[in-house]
Amino acid sequence: MSEYIPTYDDILSAAKTINGEAVRTPLLRNDALDKVTGCKVYIKPENLQRTGSFKFRGAYNAISKLNDKERERGILANSSGNHAQGIGDASRMFGCASTIVMPADAPVMKVERTKSYDAKVIHFDRAKEDRDVVLARVEKETGGVIVHPYNNAMVIAGQGTVGLEIAEDIMALDGELDRVIACTGGGGLTAGVALAINHHFPDAKIYSSEPERFEDYKRSLKSGKLERNATTAGSICDAIIAPTPGSVGFEVNKNLLHSGLVVSDEEALTAIKFAYEELKLVVEPGGAVALAAVLKYGKEWAGETVTIILSGGNVDPDIFVRAIS
Repeated sequence: MSEYIPTYDDILSAAKTINGEAVRTPLLRNDALDKVTGCKVYIKPENLQRTGSFKFRGAYNAISKLNDKERERGILANSSGNHAQGIGDASRMFGCASTIVMPADAPVMKVERTKSYDAKVIHFDRAKEDRDVVLARVEKETGGVIVHPYNNAMVIAGQGTVGLEIAEDIMALDGELDRVIACTGGGGLTAGVALAINHHFPDAKIYSSEPERFEDYKRSLKSGKLERNATTAGSICDAIIAPTPGSVGFEVNKNLLHSGLVVSDEEALTAIKFAYEELKLVVEPGGAVALAAVLKYGKEWAGETVTIILSGGNVDPDIFVRAIS
């Protein structure tokens, strides 16, 4: 059986599902960012979303599509922290148990926040173990239902509401959009955003943004097939490190993305500092790579209208202090 690929209509349905539960984050402007890039930059601050990242949207939408018997079995997921919190919170709202497979070196704050939603956490060694293999073992042991962080059509549709809101807000303003940059791990957010943006702005160029040495999406877009990272450890951008792009989202992204952008960990830290000092927003490394990309490449697009997504704000204090100091 072939995988179901989400559509724009699925995003419209998801928008109705999450309405009143997820936060409709605003579209922001900042003079300092426009000045340093030469672009008109719109900022979608999903760090202000419920649980601190866009992940709640997809988690809630996907769990809403399960029937009562499936929810009674409990929800399973793997995550470095943001999807974990989204699943934990959404599961609690639907009255079902949740178990999350998380790296042993996941940020402490993300682990504690996940547990605060009554989710059970099972750790694994991300440098030596395959998280999908660990999750499959937990599924066999518990009989729970897996809600994958990005390789799930209803998760992608939920994340696509970010792009739908961007499109609606841009159209309500001046109606111009040249480029969109999304923070990209497994590609679920990027695929959902691409579907929504392409529907309303078919000429807009859409980019993935990733940390150096973990740019599997950029390589996959170039080769036309799923490429893998040599490792899943070694970057401060933990929220967007995946072994390989999700096959469901890649079916969308390979046709709709313009190309992939890459930034260093230091550039991500610089973006965190910029967000704090100029935007007055707290952003985590993985959630800052789209901002890092526009700071890095913006001058090449001077005069154009660019939208970036700040995808998460769940940053550990030590990383935040390192960035702003």
